[in-house]
Amino acid sequence: MAKTISPTEAAVKFIKDNQIEFVDLKFMDFPGQWQHLTIPVGHFSEDSFQQGFGFDGSSIRGWKSIDKSDMLLVPDAGTMFLDPFIQAPTVSFVCDVFEPATREKYGRCPRNILQKADAYLRRTGIADTAFFGPEAEFFVFDDVRFDSTANSSFYFVDSVEGRWNSGREENPNLAYKPRTKEGYFPVPPTDQLMDLRNEMVRNLIRCGIEVEAQHHEVASGGQCEIDLRFQPMLKAADQLLLFKYVVKNTARMNNRTVTYMPKPIFGDNGSGMHVHTSLWKKGKPLFYGEGYAGLSETALFFIGGLLKHAPSILAFTNPTTNSYKRLVPGYEAPVNLAYSQRNRSASIRIPMYSTSPKSKRVEFRCPDASGNPYLGFAAILMAGLDGIINQIDPGEPLDKDIYDMPPEELKDVPSTPPSLEEALKALHNDNEYLLKGEVFTEDVIEAWIKYKIEKEIKPMALQPHPFEFGLYYDC
Repeated sequence: MAKTISPTEAAVKFIKDNQIEFVDLKFMDFPGQWQHLTIPVGHFSEDSFQQGFGFDGSSIRGWKSIDKSDMLLVPDAGTMFLDPFIQAPTVSFVCDVFEPATREKYGRCPRNILQKADAYLRRTGIADTAFFGPEAEFFVFDDVRFDSTANSSFYFVDSVEGRWNSGREENPNLAYKPRTKEGYFPVPPTDQLMDLRNEMVRNLIRCGIEVEAQHHEVASGGQCEIDLRFQPMLKAADQLLLFKYVVKNTARMNNRTVTYMPKPIFGDNGSGMHVHTSLWKKGKPLFYGEGYAGLSETALFFIGGLLKHAPSILAFTNPTTNSYKRLVPGYEAPVNLAYSQRNRSASIRIPMYSTSPKSKRVEFRCPDASGNPYLGFAAILMAGLDGIINQIDPGEPLDKDIYDMPPEELKDVPSTPPSLEEALKALHNDNEYLLKGEVFTEDVIEAWIKYKIEKEIKPMALQPHPFEFGLYYDC
């Protein structure tokens, strides 16, 4: 009988067998960007998965002050992948962040918070696994320029696919540029990014990610989507960061650039990240039942929790000022806090593609990919669990095209916050469900609110906007 080796042993063997020269240690900062530290392979051994590697955490956004800066990166052996974008043979690991003095996980490490949410789920006895399937849309641009100085401010994005370039001299201009809001599923030559997306998919598969489909998205100017298979919650968050890393670097290798910014183009659809969620216990799907849209009572209570806490959830799932330029009526973005089967104008949709109990899930359509998936997924799970524990009634479904409903019929339907500032206020006022099981802490929530206000909201409020000159220069 063949001996089963552990992930740690398998990683060490892979490094040796493939003559790896460098080990890259990746970890997540507070707002939601991957950071990394690279070490020569000679300093890496099986003990490294226990001892970790010291680093200075004082310059990481939202983390420690300089007088308490020593921290440890401990690689997770199960996250290893061969990095296709580095010339020297290099493997990467996703790491957990520890306090060196106590050997406890750092409280503001986002991955730690999601791990605590996963543990809390199991302690409740409601389920043992939460599956997440994010659909992160993005734009591929050919040229991006922006700047803000004391006396100027501008941005410029461009794409050969942009409808705005239908009259540009391109020597020759070959046309076939998707019309505004009509970029969904066209074949080449209108879809000019087919080969690039295929290359992205190949690189994703090489890195161990299972891809289900790729396609052009609705907006003109290079909007795309690549769909990944759902995974257990922690793996889904790790995978989403690897997904963004692969997509951005594949684009750069082809002299293009990718952004997950929710609303980079005015007047066309923005980029969202619909999040599919389901709970399972002992291999059994818990969201399938005899209720509305084939849902169980557990699933309906989960929806009730999402709807009740949605404004505060959005402080994590839609955490940028730009996020709220997407969450406006008229662009397929779900601004009404309601649920419905099939209906994409509702903030929560129950997909009806299949009658299989295993496919029954809840799709939360508000989020975008600009933030930190560890915090966003944890907030979604905690809100849903609060709904189940307290049996929160989601109310009646809204099986109508909400965008065509008259205002008087919508007056009792709550909507998403109009700005990041309002979402943060909601988080300040509604966070007890996040503190259950010490998943989030008051320190994390206070630090998140403070960081967003001081680093994003206040600077935005102080900066003159180019559009203001058209409104007010002649005053």
